[in-house]
Parts: sequence; C-alpha cells; structure tokens
Amino acid sequence: MSRKKVTVVGAGNVGATLAQAVAQTNLADVVLIDIPDTKGMPAGKALDILEAGPLYPYDRLITGGTDWSLADQSDIVVVTAGIPRKPGMSRDDLLLTNAKIVSDVSRNIKAHAPNSIVIVVSNPLDAMCAVVHRVTGFPRERILGMAGVLDSARLRAFIAQELSVSVENVHAFVLGGHGDTMVPLPRYSTVSGIPITELLPKEKVEALLQRTKDGGAEIVKLLEKGSAYYAPAAAVREIIEAILSDKKKILPCAVLLKGEYGVNDLFVGVPAKLGSRGMERVVSIKLNAEEEAAFKKSVEAVRELVSVLEQKKVF
Repeated sequence: MSRKKVTVVGAGNVGATLAQAVAQTNLADVVLIDIPDTKGMPAGKALDILEAGPLYPYDRLITGGTDWSLADQSDIVVVTAGIPRKPGMSRDDLLLTNAKIVSDVSRNIKAHAPNSIVIVVSNPLDAMCAVVHRVTGFPRERILGMAGVLDSARLRAFIAQELSVSVENVHAFVLGGHGDTMVPLPRYSTVSGIPITELLPKEKVEALLQRTKDGGAEIVKLLEKGSAYYAPAAAVREIIEAILSDKKKILPCAVLLKGEYGVNDLFVGVPAKLGSRGMERVVSIKLNAEEEAAFKKSVEAVRELVSVLEQKKVF
C-alpha cells in the first residue's frame, strides 16, 4: 500500500503547525512549499519537524522547499498561502491580494497534483475556493473550504467553557460564509444531545454566537501581529483524517452548491459527508425562517465577493 502524501502550500504559522499535526497523527508524508523569496525557510521547518519524529514518535517523511515538483502526485493539497489578517482588517479586505496568490497556486496544483483533493484555508475563504475551482477546473467533490470546522470548534469550546462541561459532550454547527455573516445554529448545537437553547438563556446564547463570529478577530487583536493558527491547523487536520481514512464523517465545510439549500454555483459552508473521494454528499438540514434569512444574507455576501473577482477579471 503506497504512502499518502499531503502538500501544504504556505510554510507560515498555519502551514507549519498543520505539517506537524499531520505527521504526529501519522496520516501522511508531508511537503511544505513556499515562494522562492522564502529561500530555505520551508526546508528548514520541514527538517525541524522531521527531527522531532523520533521523540513523539512518528514515522513520516517531511520535506520542504520552493520547487513545485515536490508536490507531484500529492493526494491532498492544502492552500494556506496569502497575507494574514492584521488588526482592524476583515477577511474581505484580503480579497484581491490573496486571489492573485491563490490563482498562481492553483495553476501549480493543476500542473503537479492534477488528481489531488484541495483544501482551502486562505481568506476570504469561500471566495478563494471559487478561485481554485475556476483555475483548476477540478470537480466540486475535490475542492473544500476548511472554515466551518474551525468556526464550529470555536463555538464548541465557548459552550463547554460556559457550561463547565467536556468539549467531548458538545456538538455545534456553523453554516454560511466564513466571515461576519456566518450562521451559527444554536438549535443544532447540543450538549449530550440537549440543544443549548434549553440549557442557557437567550442572551447568553446570543453572546456565544457573537463571540464565535468574532473568533478570528478576537485572536488577531490579542496577538497584535499575526492571526490564529493552532485551531485552523487542527481543523484542517480533521478534514484530512476524514478523507484519508475514508471516515464518511459529516463536517461543515465550504463546498460548491448545485441547487442544495437553494444555491447554485457558489461555495458556501454546509454539512458535508467526507470520504476518500472528498466531498461525497451535501447533507441538507431544515432551517427555520430566521435561520434561512441569515443563511441567505451570508450567501449574498459570498456572491458579492465572487462578483468583485469576476469584475476584476481575476479568474
């Protein structure tokens, strides 16, 4: 049985943390790729992670560099490349700069890993998924956006903290775009099967939902320089494991909708069953009127970003 290979594009905080997380859980060999300007940085980080193997232990080949041939025949390619958020900057502020970066990355993915499944982390995430799709031409099953797993994990952490319970007892769903219009669903967020709407007063639930929406910005503000990377890396690792282990696990991811939820040809966060072929099925859940309105607002926010990219002829 051949060893699986995951290429991580962008050897910054998210990329390097993810590379070690994938190695530590023995999911695959890992390649770290960055732009030529970074010189020996990706190779240095890869070597450092490799040398940690005997101590954890894990037995995986970790390589890094600036040559895209390292990514040849990858099973999964994770796109973390792009400039990070700065204090006061929204994900959407990153749109045009990161779209150009992700376009170039997508051309290299198509050339070197034409059969790979692509997981997008670069922000604004839903729009960057559209860039990957347009440039590579890959089928929708093989392009996923990480965001919903991260946003749901944040909500789970906040719920567990508020109720002083184990995070293992908490499940949560966040739909829609990965931005200010994301749609946390308290009716589908539960503690041992009990909806949080029955465990917490409405104002406390609303506070938790708002903190989830502001989750990335809260960390950016605290760090002052840079943005979140431990939780984003963990979220991507979760998706990689679901795919490489063919777990048929239902996770909230940005996927290209084809009529589901009344949306066509747009990447939006929804529950999806993940397995060896990537996104194997969109899982439809019933939304009430308030949730439906919030979801539509989120969809329109994503559509607006994609329209800007089309007008600027980024694709």
